[in-house]
Amino acid sequence: MAKLSTLLDQIDSGTILLPEFQRGYVWNRDQVRGLMRSLYRGYPVGSLLLWETAATDVAARGGTVGDGRTHLMLLDGQQRITSLYGVIRGRPPAFFEGDAKAFTGLYFHVEDEVFEFYSRSKMASDPRWVNVTELFQQGPVPYLARFTDAPSELATIYLQRLNRLHQVTEREFPQEKITGADKEIDEVVDIFNRVNSSGTKLSKGDLALAKLCAQWMEARSKMREALRRWERAGYRFDLDWLLRTVTAVATGRSQFEALERLKASEFKAALEKTVAHVDTFLNTVSGRLGLDHDRVLPGRYSIMVVVRLLELNNGSFTDGVHRDKTLYWYIHSALWGRYYGSAESNLQQDLETLAREGIDGLISSLERVRGGSLTIRPHDFEGATKGSRFYPVLYMLSRVKGARDFGTGLELKAETLGKFSSLEIHHVFPKPLLYNGYDRKHVNAIANFCFLTPQSKLEIGNRSPEEYLPEVEARHPGVLASQWIPTDPALWKLERYRDFLFARRELLAEAAQSFLEELRSGTASANETVLRPISVVTEKSDDARAVQVRELIEELQRMGYSEPLVDTEVPDPETGRAIAVAEAFWPEGLQAGQGAPVVLELDPGEADLPRLKELGYEVFTSVDALLGYVKRRNADAAGERLIEPETVAAEPREENEPLLRELGLALRSLYDRARDEAGYTPSQLLSMIADLGPLGAARRLLHAPTVSDGFSALWERGRLDLTVEAVVCEPRFAPLFTEEELETARRRLNQFGYSVDSAA
Repeated sequence: MAKLSTLLDQIDSGTILLPEFQRGYVWNRDQVRGLMRSLYRGYPVGSLLLWETAATDVAARGGTVGDGRTHLMLLDGQQRITSLYGVIRGRPPAFFEGDAKAFTGLYFHVEDEVFEFYSRSKMASDPRWVNVTELFQQGPVPYLARFTDAPSELATIYLQRLNRLHQVTEREFPQEKITGADKEIDEVVDIFNRVNSSGTKLSKGDLALAKLCAQWMEARSKMREALRRWERAGYRFDLDWLLRTVTAVATGRSQFEALERLKASEFKAALEKTVAHVDTFLNTVSGRLGLDHDRVLPGRYSIMVVVRLLELNNGSFTDGVHRDKTLYWYIHSALWGRYYGSAESNLQQDLETLAREGIDGLISSLERVRGGSLTIRPHDFEGATKGSRFYPVLYMLSRVKGARDFGTGLELKAETLGKFSSLEIHHVFPKPLLYNGYDRKHVNAIANFCFLTPQSKLEIGNRSPEEYLPEVEARHPGVLASQWIPTDPALWKLERYRDFLFARRELLAEAAQSFLEELRSGTASANETVLRPISVVTEKSDDARAVQVRELIEELQRMGYSEPLVDTEVPDPETGRAIAVAEAFWPEGLQAGQGAPVVLELDPGEADLPRLKELGYEVFTSVDALLGYVKRRNADAAGERLIEPETVAAEPREENEPLLRELGLALRSLYDRARDEAGYTPSQLLSMIADLGPLGAARRLLHAPTVSDGFSALWERGRLDLTVEAVVCEPRFAPLFTEEELETARRRLNQFGYSVDSAA
């Protein structure tokens, strides 16, 4: 047994360390809140497992090994101890890797005895909310003055509760220790995995790296250093990917088991060469193809093969022809998902082919897999959103084939654009024009995308292509053809939109096929220029659904959950085919390494839902459903019964009863009108009214972190007048709501172009 205060002191002194094979901190705010609640109430919070060792060959974080002292390596309990250290000390421990927001700003309500994270609107004027970290650092005595206005009996109770919370540092934690000089790291890692069988187990990569770190303690930190440098340059890779790439460079094999035969010195040399080769590759795809940021860099496994090719070729391409052939293979292997299905076996096969036959052998092998030819066809550009695998091809063509800006007429290159050297996605047919007659898949079709400078995009605004394209072409002849825009004016009419998409896909496919064949033949380098990186400004969409998803992600990150991939293809791991293009995708679960992958797919008709569920993914087809899942998960994490946030500020006075009845009639009328006039059935609204009453239902929607699915659906139909927010803003209902609630309703409606004043 050990007191919590003693454990924290041992972390400060460097006695308790974290072994390098442990992953970083992954808890969220509700897990932290639940832990503090359990400690305050005296509930069991589990035991700790520590490895007592004086070994000098153990890689650790949080202090120095080999200083002659015996150290305690924390094997089980990292998340709990890190959370408690962060809350009590007000800073992360030395071994911390993660997001400190998960334990920053925790408050305790001395009357209700609940823990919540800081909310200015709720806590700023209520002295009963106490900052937990300040309490631990100052003790209860300074709070005597805070409660002088309360009755003495109540003030005494408050101070007793604060003292009870402060005393959790005296809580004894059960400990188990692994001891013995004969314990090797392999055995300890095996124990760790068995103990964590229900939590975050080590991957094969973690296990391999753990053994390497035992020989070369700086291995993980050197790899992280390279990953951070690439991220600053706009490219994101993970540790497993880099480790596998080093494996390929060092051994010519893709399996982590191959690392077992490497000495630390050999791994160190291989890592240095791998980093240099990845730099060469990134500089090449950026300068030659314009693929200058992560969103347009496909095929992580394909990059491994190119890096191995550079290793076999003394760190460089033989010449421009060799380089272009390699890029030809790289683009095609990424586009067709060469490593989505049976990734390890296909990767190993290609590494062996590369060693025997070089790049020509890789191209021939890929052709055989693809049925004899590598051809891009118009239907390949039928994808929608930036998640389509052909989005990078559109961007590449725009950079290498001289696409020109509509406003300036200049090529989309940093050298020519000068002060205009950033780009945005432009919808040739503006989204507001399309939403009344076309579904989201067609509105956000990549064949409706082109790239422009922000100034040019702003000048065009939401004008119809029938109006602005003739002006653009007259001002800069040939600019439409440079962007593969069909020049037949009949196709610029709204009613011909589908025909426009068909025609532009043909033009894009022809351009892509032609350029890639030039790469293969070696003729593409005749007029080659080195492309400087150019920034692509992320579009802050005014699309209600996009805003809804963005606000959801921000809320989940605020709560401590992982950042998802957005607008991304979800491939079938066995076949490589895309089974969804998700608005958000958490491939390792909402918290890295914990739980099943989570998919938010708001166009379920376009996805293979049975296959996603067969693979064990948690699939949500609405933002509301995902938020409900998170609430239930958080309630479980905090050890609480799920209680909805309070939605009624005060019981309505008797004189408001007629107004409440009017509100109920108005909300029920929304159901009928939305169904009959807009073709949307807000079934969830009726359930909420039945459960909470009309006022409770309205307030729950207003207190939600994002607009509801119903709000988003009605925006797409141009009927925000049928939303609960529109009803709330009717002057007659103002007495039922707080000013903050009314402001939320007005802000949401105004944000999406619905004027509350004119409606009133």
